[in-house]
Amino acid sequence: RMHNIVEDLLELSKLDGNPLGEFEGEPIAVASLLHNIANSLKKTIAQQHQIEVQADENLLLLGSESEIYSASSNLISNAIKYTEVGSLVTVIWLQDDNGQPYLSVNDNGPGIEAQHLNRLSERFYRVDKGRAREHGGTGLGLAIVKHVAQRHGGQLLIDSTPGVGSTFHLQFPASCI
Repeated sequence: RMHNIVEDLLELSKLDGNPLGEFEGEPIAVASLLHNIANSLKKTIAQQHQIEVQADENLLLLGSESEIYSASSNLISNAIKYTEVGSLVTVIWLQDDNGQPYLSVNDNGPGIEAQHLNRLSERFYRVDKGRAREHGGTGLGLAIVKHVAQRHGGQLLIDSTPGVGSTFHLQFPASCI
């Protein structure tokens, strides 16, 4: 566990305050990346979950593939870890009405109370410390996701309703297409 914490802290220090340059990055086939993550997770932790991917195959993102993979994988695996067996996790990669690409991970899990939402992406913040230990993790995953989004000029938005589920939404600027 300590090794994972150190690795996540090193990743955070690389990302923190270091935006991608205008011509930095590569075109990423995000739809393919999301299908690969979903298929991999279905073989391991998500054997009894439903993962539905709705993605625009032609929508490419300019950025760091390893960072986008890390953020996407984190969001999808969190949705699986924090929902009941048999839950549905929906992963969406599309453009909104303003032409901005976005990645949303929706679940029908227990949801998160409003007072926790602003703090979820803080380092080591946990809604339920006891439950988080059951699932492992370092408490740094959502901080990494937030910093990946910021490094790509985007943001992490979280919407959740107790008893209904949660949506973690990465919004990127149109210039990243």
